[in-house]
Amino acid sequence: MYNHTIGAIWIAFMIYWSISAVGVKPAIRKAGKDRWQRLSTHALLALGILTATLFIPTSQWFQAEHMYAEHSRAMGLVGLAMVMPGIGFAVWARIHLGRNWGMPMARKAEPELVTSGPYALTRHPIYTGILLAMLGTAISESVVWLILLMVFGTYFFFSARREEEFMVQQFPDQYPTYKQRTNMFLPYLL
Repeated sequence: MYNHTIGAIWIAFMIYWSISAVGVKPAIRKAGKDRWQRLSTHALLALGILTATLFIPTSQWFQAEHMYAEHSRAMGLVGLAMVMPGIGFAVWARIHLGRNWGMPMARKAEPELVTSGPYALTRHPIYTGILLAMLGTAISESVVWLILLMVFGTYFFFSARREEEFMVQQFPDQYPTYKQRTNMFLPYLL
């Protein structure tokens, strides 16, 4: 029912994400050591792009009416109401990071600790926004998105833990204080 709108939001998000990667600070790379990390990140991004095919009308198996016993307009609206702020939160966080943004678990040259904007609410607002949007898509469109949510949720949790280890090393005085006053993913909860 809402698959075209939600699909358009996801596709616009992926296009924006690709374009916004131009001009960011370079990542510090260790020869050979990060190869598997980069390959796994690229594989997950490719998986994300492939999930957009769930919205192609000819893919009947993945449409909501084939995956839910009862699909309603209310479920579509609830899902859409989660996708829009989820994607919006991730985009706000990406804009707020500016040139500091990078691939998950990447170390940046000349790093800066960003703790304002969406980062004042949660330490990983990009992950939070994407996961909320995926949950909304599952509610509105297809339970297949719950599988993707579990895969990406696990990956984001692992990435967040590694990123926080890097941040403690790079900002030993500021990051522990920031970590105490914010939650990892959900404002005021986790």
